[in-house]
Amino acid sequence: MRPLLPLLLLPLLLLGTAARAQPRDVSPAGAQCLEHECFAVFWASRSFSGASEGCQRGGGHLMTVRSTVAEEAIALLLQNREGRLWLGLSLPPSLPCTDPSRLLRGFSWVTGDHKTDYTNWAPSGKRCGERCVTVSRELSWEERRCEEPADGFLCQYSYGGSCPRLATQPGVPVTYSTPFGARGADFLALPPGSVAIIADLGLRLRCDDGDGAVPRWGRDTPGAWPCELGGGGCAGTCSEERGRPRCSCPEGAVLAPDGRGCRSPCEGAQCQHHCVVAEGSFVCMCSVGYQLAADGVSCEDIDDCASEPGPCEQQCVNTKGGFECWCHSGYRMVDGHCQRQPPCWDLACQQRCEERPDGDRCGCHPGYAVDPQNPSRCRPFCNTTECPALCGDDGGDCECPAGFLLDEDDMLCIDMDECDSGHCEFNCTNTPGSFQCHCPHGHFLEGIDCIPILDGEGEEASSGDLELEPRTPVPSRPPPQAEPLHPGVVVGIAGGALLSVLALAALGFHLARKRCRSHGSMDYKYSGPHEKELGLQPVPAAQKP
Repeated sequence: MRPLLPLLLLPLLLLGTAARAQPRDVSPAGAQCLEHECFAVFWASRSFSGASEGCQRGGGHLMTVRSTVAEEAIALLLQNREGRLWLGLSLPPSLPCTDPSRLLRGFSWVTGDHKTDYTNWAPSGKRCGERCVTVSRELSWEERRCEEPADGFLCQYSYGGSCPRLATQPGVPVTYSTPFGARGADFLALPPGSVAIIADLGLRLRCDDGDGAVPRWGRDTPGAWPCELGGGGCAGTCSEERGRPRCSCPEGAVLAPDGRGCRSPCEGAQCQHHCVVAEGSFVCMCSVGYQLAADGVSCEDIDDCASEPGPCEQQCVNTKGGFECWCHSGYRMVDGHCQRQPPCWDLACQQRCEERPDGDRCGCHPGYAVDPQNPSRCRPFCNTTECPALCGDDGGDCECPAGFLLDEDDMLCIDMDECDSGHCEFNCTNTPGSFQCHCPHGHFLEGIDCIPILDGEGEEASSGDLELEPRTPVPSRPPPQAEPLHPGVVVGIAGGALLSVLALAALGFHLARKRCRSHGSMDYKYSGPHEKELGLQPVPAAQKP
């Protein structure tokens, strides 16, 4: 049995060899080309998928018929021949049946969209299982099963442009062939990649796309061919010189390297800014503010500020391709000129301005001081024990800084001696508008209270056991030692205390009367020991009231 196996396999191998030898591609029976599209008809029995593959091998796809123009192209290609041809319409897998209520009945073009301005369906209702479309000689569309072979198929090829039919003298035939296999002499437009054979002249020309430009007929050999054939391929004019064709270009253009095209002399020029055509060549030029460098193509910035005289009144700053004018401090630019500004024009001082060598600054009238929080504002302030009251323009509504009382008789602000009111536990120093408390050795100041400094065991430290630098000034002399008082001294002290109470009562009555007559306030405020140190000047003790 084993020797029979090669004999049985031999017919199968011969069948496979014959199948491979059969050409899968067929040439189109006819083709029509427009400026951007070509349509071709193939009379070969194929299924829908086989027809689609045949179009794709030529760089196209099954034909989409979206307008009457495409329908007219089909009519020319069929030439009244009987048979049905595949179109580029199929039903998507998601739809089981056709839908007669829709323009394309649910079908999609092979390009993946549903757009169309034209349909020509043969009368039919809802159909299932027939998922592809053919067209007949009557140009009507009909659903068919995709697996069943049709009599042929229509292909469509799209291009960015085309070459025109070559103009020749009578009796000089031209044969064309397209990239998708169509041949003939009656084409009106040829897609890129097409070839023209002129046997009588021994020429073979090719339609080139020109690197994205308009396609033109050309060949590998530079220079013009006979002028009677498509103008010699010249982009300009073709002329005969001593029996040899030659291309020439209009003024302002030069021949391209192929000897047929025309281009600007500036095409490919390396000018950094501008290229200007001049006498068949070019010259590089630069924008305003730049000058041409020594290499003739680059541009260098001009330092406008280095010119004499300079372009600016005061300060000049050079920029790329230009310059900027600035003004000195105290000036500002107005209509292109530097104008002197009045002192402190940009400070907005509340009261007055002080011109100083190191820069202008705001100042205040007597009785006021610059507000530390806002240097352009002023606030009431006295740095002595007595200063003029601050009154309105009409002389009324007089007021005094905090810590001062208004004396309406003399319109003066009198410093209040806060130390007489017993604010401090120990020693007190009065300052203009405020006061300072001082503590003895072994205590520290907290607010206005003196707190004893304790040792490690929680007991008050003796003056000799703990040496701490006091946070406030120390009294000028130590406090007196406690001693028994003589009875006479006690009586004297009691009498003196009574007289002091009477004196204080009389002073209080006098101050109350003044308070009622003025707008000043008797309420004195507590100020910390450093409240008024800013801007104060020491006052001799003789000036205290």
